[in-house]
Amino acid sequence: MQLAEGGRGRVSPNPLVGAVVVRDGEVIGEGFHAKLGGLHAERACLEDCRSRGEDPAGATMYVTLEPCAHQGRQPPCVEAILEAGVGRVVTASDDPSEKAAGRGPGILRDGGVEVAFATGAEATAARRLNQPFRKHARTGLPLVVLKMAMSLDGQTATAPGDSPWISGPESRDLVHRWRSEHDAIAIGIGTALADDPLLTARIDGARQPKRVVFDSQARLPLESQLLATLDQAPVLVVTAPDAPADRTTPLKEAGAEIICASDLELALRELGRREVTSLFLEGGQTLASSFLSSGLIDEFRTFIAPMLLGGSEKGSESGARVVALESTTERVGDDILVRARFKEW
Repeated sequence: MQLAEGGRGRVSPNPLVGAVVVRDGEVIGEGFHAKLGGLHAERACLEDCRSRGEDPAGATMYVTLEPCAHQGRQPPCVEAILEAGVGRVVTASDDPSEKAAGRGPGILRDGGVEVAFATGAEATAARRLNQPFRKHARTGLPLVVLKMAMSLDGQTATAPGDSPWISGPESRDLVHRWRSEHDAIAIGIGTALADDPLLTARIDGARQPKRVVFDSQARLPLESQLLATLDQAPVLVVTAPDAPADRTTPLKEAGAEIICASDLELALRELGRREVTSLFLEGGQTLASSFLSSGLIDEFRTFIAPMLLGGSEKGSESGARVVALESTTERVGDDILVRARFKEW
């Protein structure tokens, strides 16, 4: 699983996968899926065995996800495992996609390979490693992660004329890393009009996410920074069916892709069709409240900054009480980061 993390932000819509070959308690090869279109973890691991002068025949391979049995950007991994003569494969998690769903382990067993599945904490951790992939495979929808920053008194926006930042520089750096790890980043039109953001990951060499604006009436200005930087990353504008054509047409001509959707779930389904497996929601109390009231948030990440802003904001009027499956806290600079997971796929 540590090896698999090496592909984060580089392999989507594929899953994160790591593999290790072991003989007599000694690692003789290791690998991971490093980039989209590159070797899968199993093949990279077997290549590493050969580069070390080790023969994987009869050895045990540990892999975080069941080996694939279909032709995709790479040939089936089960073929490489069988050709190498690996004697035993231990898999930490299943692949819920329709083209997999147990085919790989079945082919390996038919080929004389012993197959076992991990249980307990390792299996749980392996599933959580690929929540975006698993949700997209099962539902066609992206995993939705909501990021917010708030003061100790619960405020999420500073007063006009003040610094727009609530969270500290270390937290903002972390957010740029999160951006690079997601397929798309989304804001509401209110944030787009107020802040004119770029929504890029300011990390050298980082993969840039698609940039999504939920803009029911197509009000995104043609001179916005988003449209001025289409060479860096695509811009998708989600409009309502009644958005005026005299606004949507100029946005299309400027290079934006228009997604017409009557509700948030349909918008997510359209993003899923475009191989968006993870959506990072940033900015916009209205958009955040809409997603929360629709029950479409999978994970919440909130920075709590050591400051008081005063004033008041209208919170969600929904009476629903939703308890997180799991929550953690950690220190990020002067801020406290609270992560809460509401669904598991």
